[in-house]
Amino acid sequence: MGSHAAKPKVLLLGNIGYAHEAWNTLGEIAEVVIPTATNREEFLQECRDGKLDGVVAAYRTFSSISITGLVDEELVNTLPKSLEYIAHCGAGYDQVDVHACSARHPPLRVSNVPTVVDNATADVNMFLILGALRNFNTGMHTLRQGNWLGQERPALGHDPQGKTLGILGMGGIGRNLKKKAEAFGMKVIYHNRRQLDEELSGGAQYVTFDELLSTSDVLSLNLPLNKKTRHIISKAEFAKMKDGVVVVNTARGAVMDEAALVDALDSGKVFSAGLDVFEEEPKVHPGLLRNQNVILVPHMGTWTVETITAMEAWAIENISLALTTGKLKSPVAEQVDL
Repeated sequence: MGSHAAKPKVLLLGNIGYAHEAWNTLGEIAEVVIPTATNREEFLQECRDGKLDGVVAAYRTFSSISITGLVDEELVNTLPKSLEYIAHCGAGYDQVDVHACSARHPPLRVSNVPTVVDNATADVNMFLILGALRNFNTGMHTLRQGNWLGQERPALGHDPQGKTLGILGMGGIGRNLKKKAEAFGMKVIYHNRRQLDEELSGGAQYVTFDELLSTSDVLSLNLPLNKKTRHIISKAEFAKMKDGVVVVNTARGAVMDEAALVDALDSGKVFSAGLDVFEEEPKVHPGLLRNQNVILVPHMGTWTVETITAMEAWAIENISLALTTGKLKSPVAEQVDL
């Protein structure tokens, strides 16, 4: 019998929910390693004990944070030296310290899942815009309490037609949202780190950050969370907005100062809000929970069979390409030049 080369090892952090076919195909070229740890301390210990030595790539889900904690400097420097790739199953990768990954020798290459999340996230975004504009939550709440429209009828909502939607962060989700909002007769303006060319922006008008704040009837947050964008919307920014503005966030909770939002809602500065993400998930600020004008969804932006399947398949493809070609299909922006 000739000796055949051992298959490269892949670390599974979290579960594959739907893309089992793609995962089984990966199993033909790789050996899957599953940690026994159920929390960060145990996981770090498992790494230190050499039990995960030899793994070349890791498939990481958003919820695997319950096993590993944040992929921060401590974790990055404790992970097996053999690990070269982390395929994160999600568009936002704020749980992964890319800087620490790049600083490692050799660098730990990180990929995310762009584009396939765009439709589902923009859909929930549009749902929240309509729900918040029309003030549907109040009626939905009183109805379930057996009180039809309530003792005092809810404040009348607003039509989307003719309203200005300001999009902060014109990536794939923002651009997808633009088309959907225009179908409802909204006028779209945007602010981004850099202005997009006409074709990419689809003709949406580029404005300064201050202009976006002062002219939007509805402000939608569609930017990644990083050190620069944390609390980009806070007390000073609310003060610059129109009275009665509607604010919607499907990005990450911490791009907005939640306490400042609660104050702006309480003062009436903000008419209503639609949120899919929160600063301290799964905790929600009590000031948001008690406010009837706020429509809340528990981070379900990509919660569809089709989208989760496509996300998993994409992340798996990042791994199989890394193992077979040494290149990731979608390296994160910060590492494109690595």
